[in-house]
Amino acid sequence: MEKQVGAIVEVGPEDWQIVQQDAAGMGRMEFGGRWVVGGEGIVEVRLVWEDTGTAVTAGLDWQGVATSGDGTWSGALENIPAGGLYRLETRVRIADTPAGEWSPRGDMRHFLGVGDVWVIAGQSNSAGYGKGPYEDPCELGVHLFRNSERWALASHPMNDSTDTKHSINRENANSGHSPYLQFGRLLKRELGHPIGLVQTALGGSPLSRWNPAEPGTADLHENMLRCVAKAGGHVKGILWYQGESDVRSEEAATTYGERFCQALGAWRDALGDVELPVLTVQLNRVLQLEDDGADQRWSQVREAQRQVARQVPGVAVVPALDLPLSDLIHTSPAGNMLLGERLARAALGMVYGKPVAWRAPDLVAARRGAGCVDLEFAHVESRMDTIDLEAVGFRVEDERGEVAVAQVIYPQDQRVELVLGRDIEGAAVVHGGYGKAPATVPADMERLLPMLGFWGAAIE
Repeated sequence: MEKQVGAIVEVGPEDWQIVQQDAAGMGRMEFGGRWVVGGEGIVEVRLVWEDTGTAVTAGLDWQGVATSGDGTWSGALENIPAGGLYRLETRVRIADTPAGEWSPRGDMRHFLGVGDVWVIAGQSNSAGYGKGPYEDPCELGVHLFRNSERWALASHPMNDSTDTKHSINRENANSGHSPYLQFGRLLKRELGHPIGLVQTALGGSPLSRWNPAEPGTADLHENMLRCVAKAGGHVKGILWYQGESDVRSEEAATTYGERFCQALGAWRDALGDVELPVLTVQLNRVLQLEDDGADQRWSQVREAQRQVARQVPGVAVVPALDLPLSDLIHTSPAGNMLLGERLARAALGMVYGKPVAWRAPDLVAARRGAGCVDLEFAHVESRMDTIDLEAVGFRVEDERGEVAVAQVIYPQDQRVELVLGRDIEGAAVVHGGYGKAPATVPADMERLLPMLGFWGAAIE
């Protein structure tokens, strides 16, 4: 076999890798390997623009790195500005041949970027099971750390089933379309720097496998941490879509909020960021046979997701109750495109501080009147309304049981009025977007953004 001559990169960034920027908008790349020449030499590295071949900055042009007598070398490039795409170049300068262009060349690493890295976690709607045609093309600057543990240009499907280095989150079927290419594309275009995605989701996974505070192995939590470490060790935030498996029992549904807070704390501790942003998706719908108690359990988990976002700083929740399905439970490609946009807007508003109206209409008060209940919502840009005037996505209960909702009135402001079939007696609550498959829910008509589902809101 012919002996390789020059600088060989064995440790460091891979082709397509996105490096997480620091608070100052800078990145750092470490690397090393072996070098082989016919005599004495100096190993040098530089970072150039991929499309022009010119140095990114004067400080990132050719510079020497440390070498040792055993033929190894190592070094780092500091203060790399957020952006890209970049190319890492190496060479060996021969002591008696000062002309750099005639130096033995070394390995290169292509299509590198400095930007923000987001972790994808949760179950099948996060893994991506949208089926059917879609127009969601790849884009340079939106890259994915795959289950193969290699960086690549992000494309669907994101959760590989067979070409994987870890079987823990291997799907039992081929996955499909997910919201996250759209999410990355919109962030990259708005922020002007690359976006990296790390896929760790697994279809059907309960919260317990992500929460080390619960009895069991929490194997998906550990796998997520391993993936982050292999992808570079630092991330901007977590994209979380999960909860469908936790509606199967009353205990799991009623304790979901507490357990989710435990998982949030564990993720933040393990990743070294007590304020790590987490963007969550409130549960969509499921079309299935009758199951006693399922309506309440689905509503309880949605309420837990809503309350955690209210109570825990750095947690956002976006609605999904209006999104179309491609089967009994999985959001379709068309729905995923909308969901990716909602997540991107939430990130821009909450994480990046952009002036974006991203919050969904959220119930703040329920007041009883003569034969009615008046619901008031926050985060309404124009008015609450619906495209289905006959839809009743609300349920009212008092001390006698269910109170029939005879009509839903939209006063053309931030309120919704429920006309009841009888007067309320004693303490009462109202549920919105109730059940496993609620009717069409009202939305802020300025943004066509549906309200967040809620459960057990006290009627004053």
